[in-house]
Amino acid sequence: MAENENEEKKEEEAQEQGGAEGEAASSDAGENLEQVAEAAEGVAKAAQSAAEKAGERQRTIEFLMDIPLAVTVEVGRSRMTIQDLLQMGQGSVVELEKVAGEPLDIYINGRKVAVGEAVVINEKFGVRIIDIISPKERLEGLK
Repeated sequence: MAENENEEKKEEEAQEQGGAEGEAASSDAGENLEQVAEAAEGVAKAAQSAAEKAGERQRTIEFLMDIPLAVTVEVGRSRMTIQDLLQMGQGSVVELEKVAGEPLDIYINGRKVAVGEAVVINEKFGVRIIDIISPKERLEGLK
């Protein structure tokens, strides 16, 4: 009979221990689910934030596309005195520093960005871009 009581106590202890282990496992699983849910929420917020930023960037680009720019094509330059200027009249010719056939400078808002050659399109003058000035060269031109 003492043996039966010992066995019953061992079974009860095993059940109590198993119950505690089961509760601990259940608690760990619950904590893991909470952590996964928090991580998923963080990822969702980050994705939403990235989408909002991309939308803002797109709106900014669209806004910038409507800003007008002054495009100037320079055929050449010349220096003269006030006296020479005052002597000019109809039919006078101003000699330019550039040689005929030399590339034309293209400026956008006063900054040289490209060079091109003169063309005629539908009886109007135009300019064909030959080369675009690199950002590095543009920065050097500001010095």
